[in-house]
Amino acid sequence: MLFSSPTFLFYFLPITLIVYFLTPMLKKRGADAEWRSPRIRNLVLLAVSLVFYAWGEPRYVFLMAAQCASAWGFGLLIDRYRGKKAAKAWMIASVAVSLSGLIFFKYANFFIGNINGLFGGDIPLIGLLMPIGISFYTFQIVSYTFDLYRGQTEVQRSVFDFSTYVALFPQLIAGPIVRYADVALEIGRREHTVSRFSMGARRFVIGLGKKMLLANVFGELVDIYKRSGEKSVLFVWLYLFAYSLQIYFDFSGYSDMAIGLGHIFGFKFLENFNYPYIADSITDFWRRWHMSLSSWFRDYVYIPLGGNRVSARRHIFNIFVVWALTGFWHGADWNFIIWGVFFGVMLTVEKFFLIKALGKAPRALRHIYVILIVFISWSFFDATGGAGTIATALGRMFGVGADALAGREALYYLKSYALPLAVGIIGVTPLPKKLAEKVLTRKTLGSVLEPLAVAALLVTATAAMIDGSFNPFIYFRF
Repeated sequence: MLFSSPTFLFYFLPITLIVYFLTPMLKKRGADAEWRSPRIRNLVLLAVSLVFYAWGEPRYVFLMAAQCASAWGFGLLIDRYRGKKAAKAWMIASVAVSLSGLIFFKYANFFIGNINGLFGGDIPLIGLLMPIGISFYTFQIVSYTFDLYRGQTEVQRSVFDFSTYVALFPQLIAGPIVRYADVALEIGRREHTVSRFSMGARRFVIGLGKKMLLANVFGELVDIYKRSGEKSVLFVWLYLFAYSLQIYFDFSGYSDMAIGLGHIFGFKFLENFNYPYIADSITDFWRRWHMSLSSWFRDYVYIPLGGNRVSARRHIFNIFVVWALTGFWHGADWNFIIWGVFFGVMLTVEKFFLIKALGKAPRALRHIYVILIVFISWSFFDATGGAGTIATALGRMFGVGADALAGREALYYLKSYALPLAVGIIGVTPLPKKLAEKVLTRKTLGSVLEPLAVAALLVTATAAMIDGSFNPFIYFRF
């Protein structure tokens, strides 16, 4: 089920909100004061989350339930044998079981296809679709296991509360990757206030607007380019520009909706984007883009490998391992591995050779450098025809193999999409947020304009949703 679908917006979400907020909180008395436990509401969230997932994946809901039960059981064993060798063995077993599902469903056909191609075999491919969201919920389970073993979080003794954490529908399908340690307290004790609900609803509507009014429009231009016979230099750059905006507004829009829904139900998810296109280095870009994934690989792969507290050769090795895995996490195809390795190369060059030069260069020049590298990377990311397609796209970017510098179609669509492209350029900067904050600081004006603006955005996005065609989020396939 898509957040940007009438089924979710008009049926699933309203029914869920009604049932959730009509469900009573249990009175508890702690050492400090009386408080209310959301235990029964957690069961409501778990039930609706399973319905949400089963709506699109009725078979694989049992796989997710089995993964939850397995990780929960291993967690109890890790806690029981804490400080002993057995705890490490149970941690390894838990991680192995959790990753086995991801590896089988997401990567089995990739390995079989490459083995067949390399050795001329005819091993049949596995005729199973990849479960939606498995990349995200598997990483959440693994983070719980590692953090529990390292003593960075407490064990969750309720299988239902643990399953609620894993299956929580706002972040189940495409993140952000929420660590158990970040929501452990809210699983057992959280507040529901009108201001938090209002803030969450506003954030959800902003995300919906990003998806329906910007990402989908840029997606139209991307599709036009792919269907077109013209491959001029201008059209290639126009396509990369559109795709860069599409993937940003698509994924940051989903993250906004997930974070907003989290606020509505009493959870505070960490931010996933921080204006990555204003970065002035590739390192800075990855501190701002898909931050939950970047920090996950940093904490559970890069640092355990030794991070940067090793020899230069080992440091470079660690960077390449992390980025090859980051690329492979995004998809079981060589273009994603090439994409990841490309960033590994750029980050290595930047850390060891360019860091001083970048520090002295004008800020505008640093921005141009980042945008150029990121645009090139997206040509890898969106390639579907292997290394040959990547090489062709790269060549056309710089005039090699292009049929013209600027063809008629490119000029036509540049004019046709000039306004949304301009809005997109402004939208990837903090400028709209700063202007909104200035207005909202004026209490009288802000109290009137904010609800009107949010309502207008909701109506416009909903109209686009009803009139538009099926257009899933890009990160659903990962």
